[in-house]
Amino acid sequence: MPQPPLSPDSDDTRSHRAAAVAHFIDIARQLVPDPQNATREQLQAVARHLEALGRQTALFPPGDFPVTDAEPAVVYRLSEDADGHYALYASAGLPGKAVPPHDHTTWAIIAGVHGVERNVFYRRDKTSDPTRDTLVSEHTVDVIRDSSVILSPSDVHTIELVGEQASLHLHFYGRSLDHMPGRVVFEGRSGGSFRTFAPPGGIRHAVITPHSLKAALADGAEIALLDVRDAGVFARRHILFAASAPLWRLPLEVDRLVPRRSTRIVVTDSDETLAHTAAHQLIRLGWTNVSVLAGGVDGWAASGYEIFRGTNVPSKAFGEVIEHEKHTPWITSGELEERVQRGDNLVVVDSRTPEEFADFSLPFAVSLPGAELVYRIGEIAPDPDTFIVVNCAGRTRSIVGAQTLIDAGIPNRVASLRNGTMDWLLTGRELAHGRRTPLPEPAPDTLAGARERAESVARRAGVQRISAATLERWLDEARERTVYRFDVRTQAEYEAGHLDGWRWAPGGQLVQATDEYAATRGARIVLADWDGVRALTTAAWLAQLGWEVAVYTPQGHGPGAFRVTGPEPVRVLTPDPPAPHVAPPQAAALADAGRAAIFDVESRAAYEKRHVAGARFAAPGRLAEFIAALPQEQVVLLTSSDGVLAQSVASGIAHATRNSQVPQRDIRAISGGTRAWLAAGLPTDQGGESVLTGDDDHAYSPYLHRDPALRNAGFTDYLDWELGLVAQLEREGHTGIQLVN
Repeated sequence: MPQPPLSPDSDDTRSHRAAAVAHFIDIARQLVPDPQNATREQLQAVARHLEALGRQTALFPPGDFPVTDAEPAVVYRLSEDADGHYALYASAGLPGKAVPPHDHTTWAIIAGVHGVERNVFYRRDKTSDPTRDTLVSEHTVDVIRDSSVILSPSDVHTIELVGEQASLHLHFYGRSLDHMPGRVVFEGRSGGSFRTFAPPGGIRHAVITPHSLKAALADGAEIALLDVRDAGVFARRHILFAASAPLWRLPLEVDRLVPRRSTRIVVTDSDETLAHTAAHQLIRLGWTNVSVLAGGVDGWAASGYEIFRGTNVPSKAFGEVIEHEKHTPWITSGELEERVQRGDNLVVVDSRTPEEFADFSLPFAVSLPGAELVYRIGEIAPDPDTFIVVNCAGRTRSIVGAQTLIDAGIPNRVASLRNGTMDWLLTGRELAHGRRTPLPEPAPDTLAGARERAESVARRAGVQRISAATLERWLDEARERTVYRFDVRTQAEYEAGHLDGWRWAPGGQLVQATDEYAATRGARIVLADWDGVRALTTAAWLAQLGWEVAVYTPQGHGPGAFRVTGPEPVRVLTPDPPAPHVAPPQAAALADAGRAAIFDVESRAAYEKRHVAGARFAAPGRLAEFIAALPQEQVVLLTSSDGVLAQSVASGIAHATRNSQVPQRDIRAISGGTRAWLAAGLPTDQGGESVLTGDDDHAYSPYLHRDPALRNAGFTDYLDWELGLVAQLEREGHTGIQLVN
């Protein structure tokens, strides 16, 4: 069967290997459609193809599958179904490494890539003692390149790596290693006592060195770098173009972050302690091209590469580059207050989301999120002599918002509020809370002017308009090239009717936090252009951030012609069997009786505002350590805002411990989560006294500090950090940022 064509992002060894492995698995499925009842003839046919895969030695460089004197044998996972079938591994080891007699309880095929793996097969005879059997050596097979061996479920064999060369062999099983709970290992080559044993500890995945990753991030092909630590841990120290994708949230988020299953993915953490678990989950969920960064962020730093802190760093650094290179004008809090008090012809627009604006705002500001600026500013400031000041909570959206209006060529004087509401508070002023201001609809004449300005900005940035036919072609090519489709209008407009399959991403947030919406660098982004303004101004900034971006005007025909209503649907993937549920009243009864401990795993900030009475908060990444400290008989109840994350975490923990030596716990998710608890009228509490993991779950905003001294120290640190990003980008090197005049 011929090899399928490689995708455009597969110009590296790892992508070629992923394509070849996926091709082999496809063939194996066809030859063995029922892996639980495979025949010898079927397996022999598969073995020929496994040998062919092994002959492609360039796909299996030793550096991707390292072994050391400290770890002379390592099993690397290459592919596995969600249910554990069709599991392919690369078994790497140093000469002399041996495995005692054992069986598999499933069929297996072993083929050579490098070195010699000696397989000795034994006949197993029962004795009068049911706990002891004898083994008699029957034949030996040395597996080298161009050869293979087939094992039946009951075959007993030993493995020894002989010769002077490090070995790497392909092991293909009917069931994965962690789906073989009944296999046994003998005390010696003559048999004797035997016992069941757990899968090899720490099954790994092919690694990529920091040097290779650095090159891959700049090669122009698609790549997604996923940091799987909890978001607050990520914010303290990470690689610039990593997207935060916490391990326990992957089933909820990865389908949107990295929609194409063959995308080149590199998983990282601090030091490889979590990354291989995450890689396993991604493989079981269907992603085929997954590597792990050798040494994690620690290894990246040890290689001399730049480390960043904070959230949405590429976008925030972009804002600093804009001010640095375009000299975006700004105004201080003191000057702004003076102008307001003397009644100057001035308007202040807050470019954050309406929700953020309602939380706190300048007392005289108007809410006008970033994508709405050019679209609606003509209604808010119709007088060209009105001075427009754009503010946000810090710096980025103030700068980007002000420069958006300036680049669009509006006649007004425009400036950003230097350091936003942080500076307003730092200089002793107060904010308002709970305010909401309506978004005015643009009149036909102001809309026409806004469209002309948006077209000019988009044209200068190189934004392309695509037809329905081009979009259809791009979607047809989506198996080889990722296409993100976003609707950048307001939430109300999106929910009133949007194109099927298009995600909601308000334009200002898409620019401010691109890494939260699109983790695949090198992908295409298409924005729906409903009004001739908002998609174009958003696309212009995305293009200057380095994305290939286009706008599509919805038609009455073509892809997604009909509209759907309601919020964006979220597809939750399920790599593990669902954990048991318990209804809120029953959960409360268990807790009241002292038989259960409740953990909230969603958000520290939300927990502190209101939570299930008696619940403790723990970031999912550290939950296991707190569960381990509980009495074994105590039920563990997990809750999250709507119960979805709690269910995912409970299922994941159960899967992680199912085949380990750790005693199984009774872990359940509260049905409907905290919302259902509240709806049932059950008791709640407030405060952070029972927060167990500090700010591990999310970067803790200085605004949340009740102590003004702590808050102000946090503001100062944050602003110093943002101002230092330009210098960090210069040290980083290639960023893809290209500003236009």
